[in-house]
Amino acid sequence: MKKYSIVIQPSNSVTEEVKQMKELLASKIGWYNSKNSVAHITINEFERDEKELIKIKSKLTEITTYLKPHEVHFTSFDAFPHGAFFLKPDVTSRYYLKEIMTSVHKKFPYSTNIKSYEPHISIGRRIQPNNIKIAKSLFSKNPNISFICDTIALRCFNVDRKQFDIIATFPFLGKESQDVIQGLLF
Repeated sequence: MKKYSIVIQPSNSVTEEVKQMKELLASKIGWYNSKNSVAHITINEFERDEKELIKIKSKLTEITTYLKPHEVHFTSFDAFPHGAFFLKPDVTSRYYLKEIMTSVHKKFPYSTNIKSYEPHISIGRRIQPNNIKIAKSLFSKNPNISFICDTIALRCFNVDRKQFDIIATFPFLGKESQDVIQGLLF
């Protein structure tokens, strides 16, 4: 069994910007969890046998066929009580991203170990309270980060690097579902 995750994948420019934020934070507090993790918005994590990947990829293609791309904006920083410091989407983007996450949760037929319902881009996880204060002071100016949300990625945990690697991406095709089309006919 291997460990996988499904994530919303930001643009390359956002990924690079988040990487720079992580480097800056590390220069002030030292190494921390998720410092080397590539920017993403977690949807879920699960374990499956590698031989099931073809079916999983097919299901993700089916799911993303009906998802519509949309621009999302991350306009503030925040922290969760368990020590995660992250980029927070604005209200409209949060609603859209939650819809994407919920759609994947409902249509993904495999059991999951983790389901995320709160869209965010982690800068760091399991950061001590005193280092959260440093992060908040370091990033006191609200960010203005945006990208077209149009892709989810399937990632596999790399045991050597102790990070997830992207193994496949699935673009949002924005097609109307047959349920919607049939509903319009009657």
